[in-house]
Amino acid sequence: MNIVLLGAPGAGKGTQAQKLVEEYGIAHISTGDLLRAAVAADSKLGRQAKSFMDEGKLVPDKLVIDLVKERLDADDAQKGFILDGFPRNTAQAVTLDSELAELDRELDAALLVDVKPEVIIARLSSRRTCRSCGYTGTTADAVCPQCGGEMYQRDDDCAATIKNRLDVYESQTAPLVEYYRGHGILKEVDGDRPVDAVYADVKALLSL
Repeated sequence: MNIVLLGAPGAGKGTQAQKLVEEYGIAHISTGDLLRAAVAADSKLGRQAKSFMDEGKLVPDKLVIDLVKERLDADDAQKGFILDGFPRNTAQAVTLDSELAELDRELDAALLVDVKPEVIIARLSSRRTCRSCGYTGTTADAVCPQCGGEMYQRDDDCAATIKNRLDVYESQTAPLVEYYRGHGILKEVDGDRPVDAVYADVKALLSL
């Protein structure tokens, strides 16, 4: 089962991906996580990526593609994967198709988690992240409920940056919906509902 997850930042793609990973044991490849790990490691790639991420801009294709290609080679990705945050534009989608063809693999579905922009802005502006373990919570979490660490607001979760991220998504990433619709593998789910309700529909759409 090889899946691409589509949807605006904050649509809940990562949550749905994690539930699929827990139930079916396939690899969750989140470019956001890959990039943040590179930033935390203060690698050359991480430093380059951070300047774009802090402004809510997309990281250049070459940096992202190199990370994803390396991750697809890992053992746990051989029996299936969920790509979350990649591809971000049609050029990357074409490159992904080419890379997968060389590996004699192909996508089974492109799953769109659809949520209205105003709902996303409200979600992300209230999101808080643990500095110690990376747990994602809300303003209601004074400290991390998992490790007791400090909760903070990421630079890319500020209201102005969120608006910029959504504008970038609409202009560069949204055309992917039509790309995958044209390939006959697009599946759409309403993400503005309780997590379990969305997940039930996701499994039905994917025939799981």
